[in-house]
Amino acid sequence: MHPFDMTGLDRRGVLAVGMAASLLPEAARAAMHTANVPAPTGSIQLWPGDPPGLRDVALTDHSIDRTVPGGPRDRAYDRVRMPRLDLFPATNPNGAAVLITPGGGYARVVIDKEGYELAAWLQARGVSAFVLFYRLPAQGWADPANTPLADAQRAIRLIRARAEAWRIDPARIATIGFSAGGHLCADGCTRFDTRTYAPVDAADAHSARPMLAAPIYPVVSMDPAIAHAGSRTNLLGPAPDAAAMAEHSPDRQVRADTPPCFLVHAEDDATVPVENSLRFRAALKAAGVPVETHLFERGGHGFGLRGAARLPAAAWPELWHRWAAGHGLFDAGRR
Repeated sequence: MHPFDMTGLDRRGVLAVGMAASLLPEAARAAMHTANVPAPTGSIQLWPGDPPGLRDVALTDHSIDRTVPGGPRDRAYDRVRMPRLDLFPATNPNGAAVLITPGGGYARVVIDKEGYELAAWLQARGVSAFVLFYRLPAQGWADPANTPLADAQRAIRLIRARAEAWRIDPARIATIGFSAGGHLCADGCTRFDTRTYAPVDAADAHSARPMLAAPIYPVVSMDPAIAHAGSRTNLLGPAPDAAAMAEHSPDRQVRADTPPCFLVHAEDDATVPVENSLRFRAALKAAGVPVETHLFERGGHGFGLRGAARLPAAAWPELWHRWAAGHGLFDAGRR
């Protein structure tokens, strides 16, 4: 049986899978079949009907192609009305799954270099990967600062709800996020039980806590001294108060049951200061949460997989893989 066989899903789940592909913009559907570009097996919508908190009924999904002639594919969504998971089932599944949250400053969701490329890398190593196209907070939602987190929580719950059909161990679901998606990753591992939406179906009875988390060159702090200004403004607005900044700074939300974390940052990152990762690491250490940290001399920002080629930072995916193995992600008998 194919690991993402729809056997066992209820009728609404099957319809959601079919409708998701048909609702993709034409350019995105065509791009799925472009040669030499990793392509998902399918997509599922996160929510039945419109997502919670929709205010701008004119909002539509919209993707842009930023590919430089002769360069690698570089696409992004700059509007997201219907958040979804794009599916990359493992070639030889070992039971592990990873939810990927690409970056984009909370103004867009990057598709290729921080989404599909890592998903294909994981897929080839026995890990089923899910790329999350989350809603962007500044696009007319009722609770903008918690809207991306609501999508991340819902995504993990859906993966757990369908784990048997997808040959996934519901206890072995990790998260990896980049830049603003790294903020979402860190937010999801520190506020996994924060109520961000009213339950909509049986999937919402599942926990949203990941087993492991890997914020990569993450936006973490909302402190203006080190915050990424664009992400902060898009998430919290132009003049957030002290309470909002504290609530949405994952370094200030760490607690003892935060899952183990793996941090990567380049010292020469001129976009998101390395201090973001250092503050998060300090908070994790203070709470007794296991953390592994890799700081590279060079790499800049946004390197993902492709941008670190020929630099020491290119080692980060294999370092993560070994760390995750040591924490039992690929072996149910190890913790």
